Amino acid sequence: MPKPEPKVGLFVTCLVDLFRPSVGFAAVKLMEAAGCRVEVPELQTCCGQPAYNSGDRADTRAIALQVIDAFQSFDYVVAPSGSCAAMLKSHYPELFDKEPDLRAKAEELSSRTFELVSFLTDIMQVSGVEAAFPEKVTYHDSCSGLRELGVRDQPRKLLSSVNELSLVELPDADICCGFGGTFCVKYPDISNTMVSSKTESIENTGAGTLLAGDLGCLMNMAGKLQRSGSDIEVRHVAEVLADMTDTPAIGVADGDVQSRGN
Repeated sequence: MPKPEPKVGLFVTCLVDLFRPSVGFAAVKLMEAAGCRVEVPELQTCCGQPAYNSGDRADTRAIALQVIDAFQSFDYVVAPSGSCAAMLKSHYPELFDKEPDLRAKAEELSSRTFELVSFLTDIMQVSGVEAAFPEKVTYHDSCSGLRELGVRDQPRKLLSSVNELSLVELPDADICCGFGGTFCVKYPDISNTMVSSKTESIENTGAGTLLAGDLGCLMNMAGKLQRSGSDIEVRHVAEVLADMTDTPAIGVADGDVQSRGN
């Protein structure tokens, strides 16, 4: 008897929705190829992280309750973002410490929530993908995915299966890029120093493409690379794994460069 398809709710994330929808389509393609039935609940909004990081617990709680309700019918909740997935998985339960019933609901959601690439490798047991990317790439480990969810080896495992792709490790790949959501707004000088150091390391790898799993980090580093005159392209790892690199790189307008891909 065939194994039933897991029903997966895609948590799109605000940045993917507003700035890089191609990441969401890549996520759907990867999960469907892994044997999942994917849906995108219309009731979802933000994960609440900006409010949470700003100390606004009341609005964060209200957002969390909406997310819990929107995704209650799914076997798994998957986000193409370590920071958003970590918000649902690690921080939602603590919002309801004094309300046992709501905390139980938050913990139940937490148990079903995963970052995209870790879901593919750790839950769906995907060992490789059908994709080609004839480029030398380097990879940045975003803070939340690495430190809160343990996402490090999973993207490298899948990237190793991409035809013609050459991965060169980024020195201090686990050091923050300086984005940090509201951090870059509150402390712009510190943030700029951090991203300057990060992009210098990226340049020194000789890679033509930078990959990562969090769009906020990618937009931050892409902006700094472009302002420094670099021609390094920046992409979400899901786009490469899904063989969907026909869209111009992050921060590049249609027609500015000849895009790669099929």
